[in-house]
Amino acid sequence: MSATSSKQTITLKGSSKMVTEFLGYGINSILYQRGVYASDMFKRDTYHGLIIHVMSDNSVNEYLDNVLKHIREWMANKYLRRVVMVITDTSTSDVLERWQFELHCEDSIHKESEIEFDLKKVQNGIRDVIRQIVACVTFLPTLEAACSFDILMYTSKDLEEPEAFIESGPCLVIGGEDVRLKSFSTQIHKVDTVVTYKKPS
Repeated sequence: MSATSSKQTITLKGSSKMVTEFLGYGINSILYQRGVYASDMFKRDTYHGLIIHVMSDNSVNEYLDNVLKHIREWMANKYLRRVVMVITDTSTSDVLERWQFELHCEDSIHKESEIEFDLKKVQNGIRDVIRQIVACVTFLPTLEAACSFDILMYTSKDLEEPEAFIESGPCLVIGGEDVRLKSFSTQIHKVDTVVTYKKPS
C-alpha cells in the first residue's frame, strides 16, 4: 500500500488564515489555562484533534473576533510582524505575563506566491505548540490576583491605524523570566512563541 501524501500548495492568504486560526485557539487556551476568566465561561471545542476550551462570553468574543479579523487581513498584506497577549493584574496594572507570537514572512513572498507545504507536518507543529500552552500550568506561577488581558499588534509603519485601535507601549514584564515554546512553519509564515512571566517575589 502506498503512503498518502499530504503535500499541497499554500498562498499568503491561506497561510494568514491558518495562522490566525491558531492564534484564536491559542489565545482562548491561554485565557482558560491561566484562569483569567472563570471556567464556566468556556465551552469545549475541537481543533486539529485536540480539545480546546474557548470563550463563550459574547463581549469577549466580539473583542477577539475584531482583533483576529485585523490580524488575518494585516498578515495577508504583510503588515503584521508580531502579536502579543498581555495578562495584567487589574488592581495594580502590573503585567504578569506576556505571550509573544513572532510572525516571520520572507520578503520574496507575495500575494500570488504558491508554496508547496506538508499539511500534516504543519498540523503536527500547531498541535505541539497548543499542547505546550495547555501544559503551561506546570511551569508558570499561579495567577492569584484578578486579571485582565489585552492584545498588542506590531505592524509596519505604513499601515494606516484604524480608529478603533490606539497606540500602546510594549507592556513588558519587569524582571520577567522567558520560556520559549516550539515553533511551526506553514512555509510562508514561521511562528515563534515565547512567554515571559513575572517571578514570584
